[in-house]
Amino acid sequence: MSLQMRGASYAYAGTSKLVLEGIDLAVEPGRLLAIVGPNEAGKSTLCLVAAGLAPASIGGKLTGSVILDGQETATLKPYEAAQRCGILFQNPATQLSGTSPTVWEEISFGPRNLSLSIGEVVERVEMAMATLKIEGLANRDPHRLSGGQAQLVALASVVALRPSMLVLDEPTSQLDPAGTRLVGEAIVRLAAETGTAVLLVEHKTGLIARIAHEVAVLVGGRIVQRGPTADVLADPALEEHGVDPPPAVRLERAVAAAGHSDRLVGIDLTAIEMEPIADRHSPSVRTL
Repeated sequence: MSLQMRGASYAYAGTSKLVLEGIDLAVEPGRLLAIVGPNEAGKSTLCLVAAGLAPASIGGKLTGSVILDGQETATLKPYEAAQRCGILFQNPATQLSGTSPTVWEEISFGPRNLSLSIGEVVERVEMAMATLKIEGLANRDPHRLSGGQAQLVALASVVALRPSMLVLDEPTSQLDPAGTRLVGEAIVRLAAETGTAVLLVEHKTGLIARIAHEVAVLVGGRIVQRGPTADVLADPALEEHGVDPPPAVRLERAVAAAGHSDRLVGIDLTAIEMEPIADRHSPSVRTL
């Protein structure tokens, strides 16, 4: 397991109110677990705890167990947690260094700070770019990219550090459909080809339907439902928890409610939502 959380509860410094309570979840290598939930459910806090940033870097109180790559986060120094788990936030601009003239140099920023040899830095940068298929951006100015391209560069910068686990906090929230598709497909390819475990917080359930292996629903700091992606996203309870189902599920329900369910036969719902791509890729894993 790349990530295990057992009865994990967390409260921010200065308060006894639990933001997360009794969280049990696990993410295996090469698998993608998506977290959905209403606003103020604790999703971003879950990302911080899973990545080992809370309480190590931001304080607060954590009880229960959070294990990254076989080791309790409570025993890890911040830099040790960062080497095991990379984290990507909503806005790529907050993660780019702002000092690199080219995308290639931006991606090399992290590996260079690990005091690696020049040859290993080059290898890591080239592999990260190839995995995410952004070799064509190598000489571009990081400040002159589309939203989707910038997010892929930010992701490549994390991947170049070769963590066994990735935590993604709504990485497509600021992207248009084209950018969302670009980043979503890159995440699936990354997990499948490198064996990286991925914890994804995302509100776009149409995207989740395509790329996640499992979904967990977080409400009020607790996991209230978890299971295979198709089962959870089609469950009527999802809307009761404040989460919109994917477009294809809404369409099917609307047609059925109108008494025309027979008309769904032969309809290509890929016009509304593409078929799942999470299991299309080869199970072979190469090491970054």
